Amino acid sequence: MLKKIGSMLLLVWLVLGTGAGVFAEGEVLELETPHAILIEVSTGTVLYEKDADTPVHPASVTKVMTMLLIMEALDQGKLKLEDEVVTSAHAKSMGGSQVFLEEGEKQTVETMLKCIVIASGNDAAVAMAEHIGGSEQAFVQRMNERAAELGMKNTHFVDCCGLTQSPEHYTTARDVAIMSRELLMNHPQISQYSGIWMEDITHVTRQGSSPFTLTNTNKLLRSYDGCDGLKTGSTSIAKYCLSATAVRDGIRLIGVVMTSPDSKTRFRNATELLNYGFGVCSLYRDPHETPPDPVPVAAGKVDMVAAEYESEFTYLSTKSEDFSGITTEITLQENLKAPVQKGEFLGEQIYYLGEKKLGSSRILAAEDVEKMAFLDCLKKAWELYCM
Repeated sequence: MLKKIGSMLLLVWLVLGTGAGVFAEGEVLELETPHAILIEVSTGTVLYEKDADTPVHPASVTKVMTMLLIMEALDQGKLKLEDEVVTSAHAKSMGGSQVFLEEGEKQTVETMLKCIVIASGNDAAVAMAEHIGGSEQAFVQRMNERAAELGMKNTHFVDCCGLTQSPEHYTTARDVAIMSRELLMNHPQISQYSGIWMEDITHVTRQGSSPFTLTNTNKLLRSYDGCDGLKTGSTSIAKYCLSATAVRDGIRLIGVVMTSPDSKTRFRNATELLNYGFGVCSLYRDPHETPPDPVPVAAGKVDMVAAEYESEFTYLSTKSEDFSGITTEITLQENLKAPVQKGEFLGEQIYYLGEKKLGSSRILAAEDVEKMAFLDCLKKAWELYCM
């Protein structure tokens, strides 16, 4: 009998420990964490929220914005992964979680990024902030500007790493989800770093070289199926915070918990959030592998303009819906005339499930079409006459 009970308990532990979905449609989710939110990444749909707009201290979850600005600088060509970053005395002086960089120590941008993403190194975050912004203060100003651009209405940063105890350093669960989504949507390669559990780097200083092991602060990487990031945080004022992301069957979710009373609650509640999301939602995706047909254009040097979809189409459902019944309809602008510029709106492909409109994909011009000149008109008239 004891063996049977033990086997049942083991089965329950395995199901919960590996993050298997246990929530059914319509089931209520209750969390101990006071502030939380769950979103689906491709659509931004909010699947669950609990007091998600109350400003709280984010601790090292702050570094999501730092990471975002680093990735944007890389995309803009302002940085290269192999660029060397020199650690200043200010960066070295950071306390809290750190990777123990020495003043004058040089590391590549990629190594610094790993130190921030994996080990939550405050010293590495400040070193990168100074490298990009010239000073941490200037970098933090850009963090606040970027937050405003993203619509993070209840956020203000004082430093780039979240070590500050200042009451002027705050954000919300919703705003954390917004910047986490921006990072994952537009810089998916970040998961190549945030999904690393352990990795060695080498400190090279005047005292010689020595290995140092980075260990990820996100324990869900080893306990939750599909988890590949994103950022933890904890201080005495912030308590325990986490922006966690996982992907299953093409669905990526972000679960944010703020001011959890302890670390175990933080990870348990994040697991419950993700389980809930994967249990109630399904995603329809049309990646548009085939471009739309060319669109007729009048008075142009050519009669047809090549077309393309602006982006893939996604539809998130939290109900039991049969996606096999989805139909589409293309509507185009009438009497399209040259000149046409690449990227110009030509029409849209609309998606329906029965009578329900699910959304649409914009169809854009894939090339420029110049207006027909007088000589072109004569040439075309001659060709028609000869035929």
